[in-house]
Amino acid sequence: MRRSGFIAAILAAALLAPTLPGAARAADVDLELVLAIDISRSMDDEELELQREGYAGAFAHPAIAAAIRGGALGRIAVTMVEWAGAHYQKVIVPWTIVDGPEAAERFAAAVLATQKVNANWTSISGAIDFSRGLFGAGGLRGARRVIDVSGDGVNNNGRPVQQARDEAVAMGITINGLAIINDRPGPGGWRNMPSEPLDQHYRDRVIGGPGAFLMVAEDFDSFAFAIRNKLMREISGAAGPEVVVARAPAGERRP
Repeated sequence: MRRSGFIAAILAAALLAPTLPGAARAADVDLELVLAIDISRSMDDEELELQREGYAGAFAHPAIAAAIRGGALGRIAVTMVEWAGAHYQKVIVPWTIVDGPEAAERFAAAVLATQKVNANWTSISGAIDFSRGLFGAGGLRGARRVIDVSGDGVNNNGRPVQQARDEAVAMGITINGLAIINDRPGPGGWRNMPSEPLDQHYRDRVIGGPGAFLMVAEDFDSFAFAIRNKLMREISGAAGPEVVVARAPAGERRP
């Protein structure tokens, strides 16, 4: 082969390399995690505050920092989204690298600094569709990609949630759920009247992908305990039962 032909072949191979099997970019973080939290009108101000305190408290807990350090790379990327109806999803904490206690505490502070709002309807499908579009937007690649959906009601707006789930799973995303059993009326007496039991709805229609699981918080008192244990499992990638009912021990419940 003439020299010019050899050089041309090398250049062509270099251009093709990114599309060849095994040429995928190495992971920057162990996990890309989207925390998608329900702010629909079935949640009152106290419950919205408990939800934020639950996530903030979980990230400030030393067990979460230890779980992150235990990963192959020792760091994760996390962002928080609030959602309600099909036309309301909003990033409230942007992609953040968490690689130790200080970064975890900064993320916790950012969660607590967000403003509490309510919006109409409950579109879990909208939350999933919006969340899946965030992966890669932070310029990072995770060894795993997870959407963590928490809410107190079934999908009652937008397209069928199982369609959104299946499309996300086909992209290699795992969807885990945190179902909050909540019979308290929201602002103005609004109640979420589920067409089927909430835990069943999340189990059958929401969660999906490798290692997907559902955590059920029996009430808002158990929320902080549930989210901490859920995050530890998501961060570590540990196997476990598909459905876990979490009830905070007496020492972690409000007086």
